[in-house]
Amino acid sequence: MLIAQNSVVAFHYTLTNDTGEVLDSSEGREPLTYLHGAGNIIPGLEKELEGRQAGDKLSAVVEPGEGYGEKQEQLVQEVPRDAFQGVEGIEPGMQFQAQTQGGPLMVTVTSVEGDTVTVDGNHPLAGQILNFDVEIASVREASEEELEHGHVHGEGGHQH
Repeated sequence: MLIAQNSVVAFHYTLTNDTGEVLDSSEGREPLTYLHGAGNIIPGLEKELEGRQAGDKLSAVVEPGEGYGEKQEQLVQEVPRDAFQGVEGIEPGMQFQAQTQGGPLMVTVTSVEGDTVTVDGNHPLAGQILNFDVEIASVREASEEELEHGHVHGEGGHQH
């Protein structure tokens, strides 16, 4: 079966950046399982998997616009330390949920200088070219329930 709209796909992957640093991998774990065409994975990788089948191996290069987006500088802000009431020892790498006009946004602390904390609301991989090495483990038709819910159920998927 070829990967197409409404297929359930399981695949193993290794994700690296342009310097070859491994950012994520399914090695030693179950394959990642998703519902093709439901927006469950980044668009650039989903496009590369279209038309493939179980057993296929491929390398895919995904540009930022088809991955986690370009880095948006307006999402990097300096905020006063006292905006983090009740939090001791703020350090780079810590994540917080900020309330914005557009709703909740996860931000990552990138620096702390005196009473000023710099936070970044971009996805950590925004602006990066993503390099995937993929091996497709299985492809099957989605169940009616999976199609209704927009995600995979059962092994490797969502448990209700």
